[in-house]
Amino acid sequence: MNPCDVNFDASEDWGFVKTLDRREFLRLTGTGLLVTWVVDGLFGRPELAAFQGRPGGPPADVNAYLHIGADGRVTCLVGKIEMGQGVMTSLPQLVAEELNVPLSAIDIVLGDTDLCPYDAVTGGSLSIRQFGAALRAAAAEAKAVLMQMAAERWQVPVADLTVEGGVVMRTSDGTKRITYGELTEGKRIERRLEGRPTLESPSQFTIIGKTTPRRDAFDKVTGRAKYAGDIVPPQALHARILRPPTHGAILQTVDTSAAEKAAGVRVVRDRDIIAVLHAHRDEAGKALALVKAAWSSSPNTLTHDSIFDHLVKTSSPGNAAGQGGDLAAGTALATQTFDETYRKGYVAHAPMETHTAVASVENGKVTIWASTQSPFGLKTQVASALGLPPENVRVITPYVGGGFGGKMMSTQGVEAARLAMAAGVPVRVTWSREEEFFLDVFDPAAVITIRSGLDANRKIVLWDYAVFGAGSRGATHFYAIPHHRTQVRGNAQGLHPFGTGPWRAPGANANAFARESQIDIMAAKAGMDPVEFRLLNLSDARMRRVLESAAKAFGWSPKPGPSGRGFGVALGTDAGAYCANMAEVRVDKTTGKITVVRLLAAQDMGIVVNPEGAIQQMEGCMTMGMGYALAEDIHFRNGDILDTNFDTYQLPRFSWLPKLETVLVDSDLQPQGGGEPGIVQMGGVLANAVFDACGARVTKLPMTPEVVLASLRQTPV
Repeated sequence: MNPCDVNFDASEDWGFVKTLDRREFLRLTGTGLLVTWVVDGLFGRPELAAFQGRPGGPPADVNAYLHIGADGRVTCLVGKIEMGQGVMTSLPQLVAEELNVPLSAIDIVLGDTDLCPYDAVTGGSLSIRQFGAALRAAAAEAKAVLMQMAAERWQVPVADLTVEGGVVMRTSDGTKRITYGELTEGKRIERRLEGRPTLESPSQFTIIGKTTPRRDAFDKVTGRAKYAGDIVPPQALHARILRPPTHGAILQTVDTSAAEKAAGVRVVRDRDIIAVLHAHRDEAGKALALVKAAWSSSPNTLTHDSIFDHLVKTSSPGNAAGQGGDLAAGTALATQTFDETYRKGYVAHAPMETHTAVASVENGKVTIWASTQSPFGLKTQVASALGLPPENVRVITPYVGGGFGGKMMSTQGVEAARLAMAAGVPVRVTWSREEEFFLDVFDPAAVITIRSGLDANRKIVLWDYAVFGAGSRGATHFYAIPHHRTQVRGNAQGLHPFGTGPWRAPGANANAFARESQIDIMAAKAGMDPVEFRLLNLSDARMRRVLESAAKAFGWSPKPGPSGRGFGVALGTDAGAYCANMAEVRVDKTTGKITVVRLLAAQDMGIVVNPEGAIQQMEGCMTMGMGYALAEDIHFRNGDILDTNFDTYQLPRFSWLPKLETVLVDSDLQPQGGGEPGIVQMGGVLANAVFDACGARVTKLPMTPEVVLASLRQTPV
């Protein structure tokens, strides 16, 4: 049986992940304690500020929900989605910690717009550092309310009570015990806690900070996990949609008569969508090939070679993202100056699961199961496209097979909903790999220019930085430079020949590559070891500690480059985390091939909720980062994407994998991001390791063998 044709029960229990229909949810929440808490007083905490005033969000005073059932089980309802980052494990850890219940007693509902509180998007490494804080506060409030209820029942002060394992007890009388489930008494009780709840301190943690097995692991490795493509409503048809051959091409004429004659085929037109529907996707594909369409030529004349000049020539004057001192004064102080230009091409998301959605219309309500990072955003899009009130649209997000920022817009969900409404039957839209590459929004190409200078003491006194096309994320530096300016040039809208968007720390990869390469250039010219040079020019205590932790774990011994060892170092900040990466590489000077031998990442990401989950994220960042650093590059010409599958677009392979090492730097800061920070340094650390190995300074990503050979030819003997 085809695994994509497994029938799906919307009320099925996926282990610790519950999927409920609305009737069942109302039945459950009619018995137990449903905690709704107001956010007044919680703002002023930076990690929560983004929840305030979201258009189309929940009522202004409601932020999160927890349900505590009469059986004592706790269900947390979260607008985030699970796409491999592990939030379905780590978020319940936060709830279990604050409620003082076993982690095994926590269920989680994710990404269901009918059941979960509004959440803008799953991205930006925000799930723990932003929503996690909200969820902890909700759990702490629930615990406080339950203790108040127990105190009222026993007519004792709350101060005489304690909680252990979901049981409230009197400290002065061990015989007085009552479970959370017994306190709810099968009633729906809504309460407000006066004042702010008290959160546990790190010294009290028994669940946060402890390695916990991923809840999705077993289902994913055994094939039980369900994705959007596994959902098959009765009578559902597959849709294949007519696509333009190039970006910017406009449909001139179309003839669908041959496709309409094919057995079992329905041709549906809905404004700008022309689709062929069939019970089997391959048959729909065959029918689509019968559609005769004529298109205009693309007005775009750019190529992957000419894009860099285009970005510089057409970028706006820009804005200063950071500045201080006086550049003229810095120039006067400098005894050595360095001018360099760095380039990076477009990179595709290339997730294992292509964009997929299933839509069904029943009694005027549309339900969409979609692989999306933004279920609430998709809900709004579908309501607008179909002219429906938002309450008539429900988006359910099963497991998502990789997103990396590429599944924010969820176009396939709108397509499925429109076609289902037009056809009157459920419709499944699964993009082909070719569609995935063609319709993707890419990590933007970028040009970065840097002029920097050192004084006689080898201190950086001048830094003039401009980034064209990639944006401000990661552009500002963290070194102690008295005279500096960082400019962001160009607006992504209209600047690039096709869509660009979030790609696992969007723009930060290019910015970190340029900054850390420039730092290495200065270290080499100063005759200093690159780690010692960075420490000399760092006053940020947190970054110094991370760098020193990485050097100790790596066993770094100081030596100016190029040393022939093939060692590299690069630093970065992203999503509130501080990172230091180190690498060891070998370079074949005959072929230009780079072999990565060893990678290490040290990361201060605040309090770590699930250490093993954090390590998995760091290892994933290093592995994925090898792709954009060494191979991934979208080739295009005149609006045509030339890389449409993995025969030409090369991702990291298992055979590439080096020894991976991670260091979690102890921190008492609130939890910070973990899903993106580890990737931003990968271009810089590998470029610096290549320089140390062979003396070639590579200033363009990806560092393909051809690029490395060109750099070697320009390297003085």
